[in-house]
Amino acid sequence: MDNEDGRRRRGRGGASGGQANLWPVRSVGGVHGSPFPGPVLAPPPASRSLSRSGQAGSDTEALAQPPPPPPPRAQTSPGPVKVGTAPNRRLGSVRGVLVSSPPGRRARLSSPGTGRSSSEAREELRRRLLGLIEGNRVMIFSKSYCPHCTRVKELFSSLGVQCNILELDQVDDGANVQEMLSEITNQRTVPNIFVNKVHMGGCDRTFQAHQSGLLQKLLQEDSTYDYDLIVIGGGSGGLACAQEAAILGKKVMVLDFVVPSPQGTSWGLGGTCVNVGCVPKKLMHQAALLGQALNDSRKFGWEYGQQVKHNWETMTEAIQNHISSLNWGHRLSLREKSVDYVNSYGEFVEHHRIKATNRKGQETSYTAAKFVIATGERPRYLGIQGDKEYCITSDDLFSLPYCPGKTLVVGASYVALECAGVLTGLGLDVTVMVRSVLLRGFDQEMAERVGSYMEQHGVKFLRKFIPVMVQQLEKGSPGKLKVVAKSTEGPETIEGVYNTVLLAIGRDSCTRKMGLDKIGVKINKKTGKIPVNDVEQTNVPYVYAVGDILEGKLELTPVAIQAGKLLARRLFGGCLEKCDYINVPTTVFTPLEYGCCGLSEEKAIEVYKKENLEVYHTFFWPLEWTVAGRDNNTCYAKIICNKFDNYRVIGFHVLGPNAGEVTQGFAAAMKCGLTKQLLDDTIGIHPTCGEVFTTLEITKSSGLDITQKGC
Repeated sequence: MDNEDGRRRRGRGGASGGQANLWPVRSVGGVHGSPFPGPVLAPPPASRSLSRSGQAGSDTEALAQPPPPPPPRAQTSPGPVKVGTAPNRRLGSVRGVLVSSPPGRRARLSSPGTGRSSSEAREELRRRLLGLIEGNRVMIFSKSYCPHCTRVKELFSSLGVQCNILELDQVDDGANVQEMLSEITNQRTVPNIFVNKVHMGGCDRTFQAHQSGLLQKLLQEDSTYDYDLIVIGGGSGGLACAQEAAILGKKVMVLDFVVPSPQGTSWGLGGTCVNVGCVPKKLMHQAALLGQALNDSRKFGWEYGQQVKHNWETMTEAIQNHISSLNWGHRLSLREKSVDYVNSYGEFVEHHRIKATNRKGQETSYTAAKFVIATGERPRYLGIQGDKEYCITSDDLFSLPYCPGKTLVVGASYVALECAGVLTGLGLDVTVMVRSVLLRGFDQEMAERVGSYMEQHGVKFLRKFIPVMVQQLEKGSPGKLKVVAKSTEGPETIEGVYNTVLLAIGRDSCTRKMGLDKIGVKINKKTGKIPVNDVEQTNVPYVYAVGDILEGKLELTPVAIQAGKLLARRLFGGCLEKCDYINVPTTVFTPLEYGCCGLSEEKAIEVYKKENLEVYHTFFWPLEWTVAGRDNNTCYAKIICNKFDNYRVIGFHVLGPNAGEVTQGFAAAMKCGLTKQLLDDTIGIHPTCGEVFTTLEITKSSGLDITQKGC
């Protein structure tokens, strides 16, 4: 075809010199039926002449303009049109503006001029179809109402691949086009799909090619990008995605850069969980539990004369050494999988291009076919006098080089309560200042039981107050700080002096300073979180996101890891499995652990109505607590059942020792459709805490006493 070498052809339309009518081919890149239309990369496509005869026209495909008023027609440059390189190419979604004929007439593929023979018209039609096939990376001949066509469009969109579509039911000569396609391909049905000039076939064959990896291989041909995938953020989700993509044979880069906290704290590869989250938190939680175990041990016959004390520096050094080994392990794993790791700050500068700035301010540019944003979140500050100057957050606590001393924890999140519990368990004087409720978003009955246990074991709570000023009284390690706080219910103010003020009032997504606006990625203006569809795809088709930055998704490390792995498998491995965000278990590592899976009681009532639910509950007394003389009516178990769904368990809650270990097993059962009868049919392991769920009998609605008298 002459259009391959870019030469212009002169038209030969006879005396009329007429111009060919237009096909409404549209370039799309978003998800069909998705609320996330793709951004406009360039002005809408200009009309393209398909005329072959006479002295005018070019051999590129015809694109019609949107409905009225139609923009002026413009000729395009000659040569084949490739996705992402052609001028006037629009990257939109299938739900975006429908490209159609000008008002008052439908697009027809009629012979330009008069007196064209039937054979000439057929040859013209064939040439134009081949021009579309050869000039586009992905060309889909479709019908707008066909469900199989819709599936194919959704597949390409989920892969972040822009495709051109000709809806045969929306052009007057659609039957002629389909007949000619049948001659070319020996396929009479739609969708009829071509990828890089290779005929894929219909819907089933395209999905088979996707699952076998052939489709991805074809899509990667003639790639002009530096990488197949660049992951921005070296946390759990980003690393999981990057390594999985590399295992599948893709060229991958990870960009990771930790902006130091206001107190100057930074860390290595691995993200929040490894460095300033789950790992050091759980290790410090264990340190606190050992203190409680020391007290219990005397009842079990252990005798020790000297006073036992805790050394903060010894603990933090050991924890940081372990974290350093994890940092090194992550780097080694990337190296073994040939993933390029760059310790630089990533920022989009244009479509498919990112700028990486290192600590010295040196900039390097990289391009990729696809991007995954996995930048996570950082602690929020109060925005009051002295907060960033004198307060610390969880970013700083776990590597703090000195014992924090008397501490005020501001906030009621799980981070706040976990940190307060750890510090109290290590023997420190701790106060928690709470604006409203404990553990917002969790079951509130369980949250209050957590708070009550903490209060009984030394944590002081200041309810309904917020700090308005933090002032330094003395420098030191630690120094002395004065905190002024105001009541949320009136004009009352209070003051207190502490060695350390720890802020745990929430976290903000790290998305605002990475150039997302330059490529049109939408974020929630208030929270910075990124809306995505059910395949973690943003409104820009080649950009995806995983982890804590996702709007409306759980902020948990295992969730990010699962989502990252499955995303890579969908993009590069032919897998169709999506991350399931339902019935995800979690545990709050307060002094008495709280594990849960499924709905809180409040949410269950909201969704199913109270009269349709049955709640089974009881206190229980761990055997280990009996000899130690600890309270026999503190640990608590509760399940919430849907009466009209075979008493299926829709909420699981446990407050007690090792709650995380207990919850994990029952979470698997809930994935399998756990019911109350299945729990009753299960024989418990005695004596354990978990066995209490196999013997639950008392319902809340009965009003019967649940206090325990023995083991």
